[in-house]
Amino acid sequence: MTQLNTPYPSTAYLTGFLRSRGVPAVQEDLALGLVLALFQPAGMDALRTEAEAAVAAQKAAWAEAKAAAHAARTAAGAAGKPPAGGKPASGVKSIKPGAKATAAAAPAASVPAGPPRLKQTEHFLAHVERYRATIGPVIRFLQGRDATLMHRINSGGFLPEGARFAALESYAVDDSGESLLWAFGSLGAADKAKHLATLYLNDLADVIREAADPRFEFVRYAEQLAAAQAHFDPLAQALAAAPNLLDRLLAELTTQALARHRPQLVLLSVPFPGSVYGALRIAQTIKAQAPEVTVVLGGGYVNTELRELAEPRLFDFVDFVTLDAGERPLLALMEHLQGRRTRERLVRTFVRERAAEGGETRVRYLNFPEPDVPFDATGTPTWDGLPLGQYLSLLDMLNPMNRLWSDGRWNKLTVAHGCYWKKCSFCDVSLDYISRYEAASAEVMADRIEAVVAETGQTGFHFVDEAAPPKALKALAQELQRRGTQISWWGNIRFEKTFTPELCEQLADSGCIAVTGGLEVASDRLLALMKKGVSVEQVARVTKAFSDAGILVHAYLMYGFPTQTVQDTVDALEWVRQLFANGCIQSGFFHRFACTVHSPVGLNPDEYGVTLQPLPPDTRFARNDVGFIDRTLEGSGTSHDALGLGLKKAIYNFMHGVGLEDDVRGWFDHLGIPVPKPTVGRNRIAKALAAG
Repeated sequence: MTQLNTPYPSTAYLTGFLRSRGVPAVQEDLALGLVLALFQPAGMDALRTEAEAAVAAQKAAWAEAKAAAHAARTAAGAAGKPPAGGKPASGVKSIKPGAKATAAAAPAASVPAGPPRLKQTEHFLAHVERYRATIGPVIRFLQGRDATLMHRINSGGFLPEGARFAALESYAVDDSGESLLWAFGSLGAADKAKHLATLYLNDLADVIREAADPRFEFVRYAEQLAAAQAHFDPLAQALAAAPNLLDRLLAELTTQALARHRPQLVLLSVPFPGSVYGALRIAQTIKAQAPEVTVVLGGGYVNTELRELAEPRLFDFVDFVTLDAGERPLLALMEHLQGRRTRERLVRTFVRERAAEGGETRVRYLNFPEPDVPFDATGTPTWDGLPLGQYLSLLDMLNPMNRLWSDGRWNKLTVAHGCYWKKCSFCDVSLDYISRYEAASAEVMADRIEAVVAETGQTGFHFVDEAAPPKALKALAQELQRRGTQISWWGNIRFEKTFTPELCEQLADSGCIAVTGGLEVASDRLLALMKKGVSVEQVARVTKAFSDAGILVHAYLMYGFPTQTVQDTVDALEWVRQLFANGCIQSGFFHRFACTVHSPVGLNPDEYGVTLQPLPPDTRFARNDVGFIDRTLEGSGTSHDALGLGLKKAIYNFMHGVGLEDDVRGWFDHLGIPVPKPTVGRNRIAKALAAG
């Protein structure tokens, strides 16, 4: 699963490309299908069955443990010895040799007084008829098909409220009882209802985790089975286990899709670790139902984590695994399957073969040298075949940028392949999705935008570039204005000085509503070490220009970068406080730095003062994240994780205008140790903005 409000773009890109080459291609979003199959009355009935079985199993396990404990105490008492585990029998106290006997109370029971409670599951079973009655209307509301339901949702009493609704207490700012008024304002009825409906779905997700599958997440389903997993064993074991409720539903959806389309070739896109388990369950069903169908695995997860794949068991589920941009490998693969190209001439493709006659199987990488399909020749993405009216607009977090990711349906396009900067030391600059930079002309991009609007009826676009180039954005803005094309768009950029106030105004006039960009650690020393190519004061001027143009600005922030000190962290938070206080940014989020084997830090750790921890021996599957040792904070009495708690609490409050005049050291009170005073002047950003 990726997100529920809009289709992930990879299938739209490949479908559009294949059709442009005359290949009859269709697409399915089985992740959305799974959610819709579960969150309906029949799904609630199935979940009730799972929940009742889970509660019964808990009670039976407790009763069995209680009986075993009682038997052990009885046997130990009869023998005058403590039961297994070293605890004395009831009424008997162990006596060391030479010690005097004393009266002893009976020890505590070795099992709880009652069975462990599945609180969310019990709540669900107590209100299952209400869940069954409300699930259909709530889904229609989140799909935008029943807007007036917001009034009933907001009135209270309509939705059964589980543990997730306790979060509403954190919004209370006075004794008025209108706790959500602070969050949404007096006119935010639709947003308030959407947030409540999202909490309702999150309650149900908790029930699924307790009763059906503890790995369930809406966007990171079972990702622990695949993320940086050196060995295939966890996935193999999960796939060999008896199918649970979600597995059965997904198998049914896969079987229905096979019957609808009768494909010869199936492409499974796995952009993230949380997509892998579901993709392989789909592949497993295809192999069982239609073994003659060729199955190919690709996508962002494969491109980053499986570049050194050596695990033959993966090919029990799929026939081929391709790397990087999929167009050229797919053209070569289709020619091979049609008998027009030998296997040796496949492009960026893993296959399984036998090492020798009767020998063990091995994985082999084939990469016949052929140029990639130019970015401007990849065709226009198409969303034809996807149920665009059935995606769910959720409002989980009150972060203003987060709602753009999760709320509303956005057409996803790429202005350019790769990154024009490709220098940042924390980024996978050695991989194709970063290193190979190609841009399409403004005319081609405008043509694609108009075609997508005509097909979908939606004028909102998310440009999903690693960093959209300012030159290309300026040309696109000019072309959109020349044509009179009215859209709304947002995307990721670098906060570089090319974005002048004049250009920001032009981008706003062309429909830009928001930008995201990496400030990372707000420290000129660390920004230089990262090779970001910006300074904090430059970021302030650029973000202020965007904000003055009416464009929402979200900053990606980082902590725990190599050699980052406590002083660096305190100073970074002071910079961020001033950026909020001066209206430069409106949203932000702190991420903990993670080192990957493909980044400059991972490739050249000595340059960054860290020591990489060894990867697991005989790594045959995923290889991406790598642990490292940075001794910078040794002896400081704290850690990056502990500092991160203060950073995240601070930025949450900054986004709501709280604490913008306070000393930032107060956000680290939980450490229980003094932190240094910021070395950054309290008006540094204001002075930089005034100086131009």
